[in-house]
Amino acid sequence: MGLSNKNKAILLGPLSKNNPIVVQMLGICSALAVTSKLEPAIVMAISVTVVVSFANVIISLLRNTIPNRIRIIVQLVVVAALVTIVSEVLKAFAYDVNKQLSVFVGLIITNCILMGRLEAFALGNGPWASFLDGIGNGLGYGLILAIIGFVRELFGFGTLLGHQVVPDIFYKWGYVNNGLMILPPMALIIVAAVIWIHRSRNKELQEK
Repeated sequence: MGLSNKNKAILLGPLSKNNPIVVQMLGICSALAVTSKLEPAIVMAISVTVVVSFANVIISLLRNTIPNRIRIIVQLVVVAALVTIVSEVLKAFAYDVNKQLSVFVGLIITNCILMGRLEAFALGNGPWASFLDGIGNGLGYGLILAIIGFVRELFGFGTLLGHQVVPDIFYKWGYVNNGLMILPPMALIIVAAVIWIHRSRNKELQEK
């Protein structure tokens, strides 16, 4: 099934000009917390994408039956159920990564991207568009996490996805892994650099 121009914009917009982290400034806390290595960053990105896309669909399907006064409670229940499912799946099939992510899997429920998309999009649009919106925002979020995790693991550990990529000869010549890269403040600096590069390439996002 082909995508209309509107649906393409919904899906692809968050990958660049409407990115939830570098444009909307949402989900930055987890971007700093789980990106010391690439693997947990990717797993976190996939988890958030799954939760936000299916939460969007469920809330979209229920949007005309949810009383306005309890809509936040319903959204939290839906998100909490999906996060619990994702957490159990990770424990069963990716236990080591789940341990690295620690409490941050459970804290997906507090991710601003989730509640933001439910409130701003799913409550006013159909299931298919809401699903695309969830996928797009999840992938946009994941793209930034992957970039940060790539840089921090490469320069902080000399590895990618746990495999050594910096040749041993470099270490014999005196190369030393940058310990600052694995500290949270460095993640913030990398996020700032990504935002700067993104806005320099998208002039319309710059403040007048």
